[in-house]
Amino acid sequence: MAPPRATFGVTPQGGRCLWPGGAGSTAPLDGVTSVAAHRFRAVFVSDIHLGTAGCQAEALLDFLKHHPSETLYLVGDIVDGWQMRRRWFWPQAHNDVVQKLLRRARKGCRVVFVPGNHDEFARQFDGLHFGGIEVANEAVHTTADGRRLWVIHGDHFDGVIQCAKWLAYVGDRAYGITLEINRHFNRVRHRLGMPYWSLSQYLKHKVKRAVSHVNHFEQAVAAEARARGFQGVVCGHIHRPEMRKIDGTLYLNDGDWVESLSALVEHLDGRLELVHWHRLGHGDLSMPEPEPEAETADMVPA
Repeated sequence: MAPPRATFGVTPQGGRCLWPGGAGSTAPLDGVTSVAAHRFRAVFVSDIHLGTAGCQAEALLDFLKHHPSETLYLVGDIVDGWQMRRRWFWPQAHNDVVQKLLRRARKGCRVVFVPGNHDEFARQFDGLHFGGIEVANEAVHTTADGRRLWVIHGDHFDGVIQCAKWLAYVGDRAYGITLEINRHFNRVRHRLGMPYWSLSQYLKHKVKRAVSHVNHFEQAVAAEARARGFQGVVCGHIHRPEMRKIDGTLYLNDGDWVESLSALVEHLDGRLELVHWHRLGHGDLSMPEPEPEAETADMVPA
């Protein structure tokens, strides 16, 4: 039997969606216009970075409220242990996120925590459960239409993390400084009635070396997933939401909750959608549009 075809499209909310039926599919687009009325089969979020001033905890709480799911994957860097070793920062909203996740697990949602490099202290607890939350260094998710997705954080495919961890710490510090500058800059923009603008996302898209690093990361993750026999991979780590095919393998990066405010969701019929929370009309910030080439995968065969 031939594998199902897949179609990428742009949803009414500005997210990107994957329909398993492909070109000519009758899978309804109606219904994704009102996320509050729907339950999802699975939700994937990563790079929340609780414990940092850049964490958008209130937005995440709002997102989780509108996206109940059968399974919730926490795809790494949920708690920022690197930052917390330098300075303690834990406002009530961050505690509310933890309580929300524990409450979901108590109410029957399967919650799977896949640790990342910032919360690598949790990797020693692989296979254990805490408050109903499963800890797994990697996971496998099977979609409603039978596709097997490898779920990992992705830092093992980052050459900087693996070969020069001290440089990763320096880069993390520089990223934090960039976010701090960005917050002050956007306070002024907000007072002037101007939309949100991200300095770090701009640099990621415009600096050739950064673009090259991201491309190498994406290709390496997809290649390993393909070598292991998976149809796709879900990851985070690089704070760049993306949904595309790489040499026939579905690459899904759910983004972050520092700047992108994005997540990956699976609808009950197996459709995969990349959701940007601000583009759903929540909050008063307007996130920058992705580069044009990132939106050209309108029809990609499986």
